[in-house]
Amino acid sequence: MTNDHPQSPQGTASDTDTDTGSGVARGRHRTGASGGRRRTGTELPRLTGSPFDSDTFTSATFVTVGRGPYVAVASVWLLTRVGMVLLLLRDTLGIGGVGREVDLYQHWYEQFAQGTFPPGDVTWQYPPGAGLVIMSPGVLPWLPYFQAFVALTLLADAVITVALARADSARLTHGAWIWVCGLPLLLHLPLARYDVQTTALAVLALLALNARSTASHQLGGALAGIGAMVKVWPALALIGTPRGRTTREAWTAAVVAALALLATLALLFSESLGFLRQQGSRGIQIESLGGTALALAKATGVWPGRVEFRYGAFEYVGPYVSSLGHLALLLTVIAFGWLLLWRVRAHRWTPATPLDAAFAAVLLFTATSRVISPQYMIWLLGLAAVCLTSRSTVMRPVALLLLPAAALSSLAYPVLYDQVIVGTTQGLTVMVLRNGLLLGAALLAARRLWTSTVTGPPEETA
Repeated sequence: MTNDHPQSPQGTASDTDTDTGSGVARGRHRTGASGGRRRTGTELPRLTGSPFDSDTFTSATFVTVGRGPYVAVASVWLLTRVGMVLLLLRDTLGIGGVGREVDLYQHWYEQFAQGTFPPGDVTWQYPPGAGLVIMSPGVLPWLPYFQAFVALTLLADAVITVALARADSARLTHGAWIWVCGLPLLLHLPLARYDVQTTALAVLALLALNARSTASHQLGGALAGIGAMVKVWPALALIGTPRGRTTREAWTAAVVAALALLATLALLFSESLGFLRQQGSRGIQIESLGGTALALAKATGVWPGRVEFRYGAFEYVGPYVSSLGHLALLLTVIAFGWLLLWRVRAHRWTPATPLDAAFAAVLLFTATSRVISPQYMIWLLGLAAVCLTSRSTVMRPVALLLLPAAALSSLAYPVLYDQVIVGTTQGLTVMVLRNGLLLGAALLAARRLWTSTVTGPPEETA
């Protein structure tokens, strides 16, 4: 398989912070649905045109008393993770060999022990911070590398679950549920990739950024900066920070943390930036949207290309592939430009806006990627779960779209991967459905983010 399968005072918005919108929004959530009246304890929850936007969905989906929700989450987490471990131990489902990626990590670990990043290795395509995750099993020297890596991945998974449950305690752990129940849809693959650890950095960063203190903003920024040095995309956790003080604190901490980590690794290891040489050679992987387009063209006889194993991944080779790769990069640039435009135009900020923005950004970058490996779903499930810890999120329908997309991803790899490679009708159907859901989720997320923050009059601050 591939290595890539491998609170602020109310007033006018000034330089002090634009978090005022969040404070106003929080105040409004404490009033009733009509005339600003407080809702009494006997009023029924307000229903809207969509069940996903209703107070019933956000507040009474899991009605239990006391510690019941936590016990339920912990029990489901334990049962599902045992099942994932058992699948990984057998590792014969579909094409099999999901755990071979950890063998590659161990090979890199041995090179790190010699003081160098993998020199000239086309499969090493990660920022230097990834080396810390690859080396982390060394903290458990009494375990073989494979067992230590899986144990640390489960630990990161548990940290995410606990953080989501604590953040969502007033709303009975909706965010934790989508993480706990969504991750096993990817079968045992998350245990054999380091994306769970990367997702933990992004989840913890967003939860810290949503707090009010300067120290929390700095911590969130530092975690996002470290995450960017591990796998780039966690930097997008900062795209929705409220303008003003929060942005300055978080972004400054992110830059300082990232540069400090980069300098440390460059001092201790050689070839720390060697991954840049490999990224430029990436083609169109068979699981990307562009790959699905080529597969459909090939199946209809319009395109004469083929599939080859190149740079640690199955990619398409043939006419127009390079042009399609450039188009994918152009779409990524356009997506980034749209996010910058959104940030300039946005004037309505709620406590959920930073979370929603990060989720939408990663969805857009995923949909325009030349790769879209199945483990990318780990990132999206984590960010969707963070969004659901906030009552004011607009991303509930988008989050629910990810569940069938995750299930289809596990069908694509490893269950039916041989058919995806060959391009059979069954393999094509799975990829069209999975990528169609991801594209639809990205567009829906962008639309809901824009309409919730840009469209309509600004929030009153008086």
